[in-house]
Amino acid sequence: MTSAAARRAGLAALAVLGASLAASAVGAAGPVPPAAAPPMTPLRIGIIGTGEIGGTLARLWVAAGHEVLMSSRHPDRLKALAASLGPRARVGTPREAAQFGEVVVVSVPYGALPQVGRDLRAELAGKVVLDTCNPYPSRDGEMAVEARRLSTGVADPKFLPGVRLVRAFNAINSGDLSGKAHRAGEPIAIPLAGDDAQALAVAERLVRDAGFAPVVVGPLSRAREFDVGTPVYTRLMTASQLRQALGLK
Repeated sequence: MTSAAARRAGLAALAVLGASLAASAVGAAGPVPPAAAPPMTPLRIGIIGTGEIGGTLARLWVAAGHEVLMSSRHPDRLKALAASLGPRARVGTPREAAQFGEVVVVSVPYGALPQVGRDLRAELAGKVVLDTCNPYPSRDGEMAVEARRLSTGVADPKFLPGVRLVRAFNAINSGDLSGKAHRAGEPIAIPLAGDDAQALAVAERLVRDAGFAPVVVGPLSRAREFDVGTPVYTRLMTASQLRQALGLK
């Protein structure tokens, strides 16, 4: 046998011996438990329109460890809320919220969506945007009539071009968003729709962090199934109940 062949034979024997010793150790001490998953990195979330929905989400997400920058037409009115939430919450302009957020929540009156899309197009480009807005013709005028006809999943991408849009938190009242978060027993479901798989995954995480159960209904075209006026709109259901109501598997 050549010296090279001898070295290869020796290495093979050591490998077999090592495997045998490892197996013996596992047999003696039991299987090694899997390592705990590392904690997920907190997200920076910009909130454009911090009313009842946006303000409640800010509170829930700060409690979950995320950082939020809240904005509205009246930012001075948000200072007390930010102070109550602690150092992970701050107040700024809508532009600053769009720049700050890895994820941006748009929670404004529906009639303001086109202006948000125009003014902040550069800051929002390519970002995950959670859209909570609902069209009410009595408040938002003719554009809301058209949005209801098309569905928000079709209309809203025209108002917020270039973003990774997810319809989320539009089908729950602000009182239930606050009062039913992290409830005992099976959580309340939040329907989601989006065309970007990674954006949907982020939305699912944030729904769970807020104390609810995410249910992905499908692409944006299926947002019509939980738009304002549908049978499931603002109806409190568990994930299994919502899936059954919408015919999801």
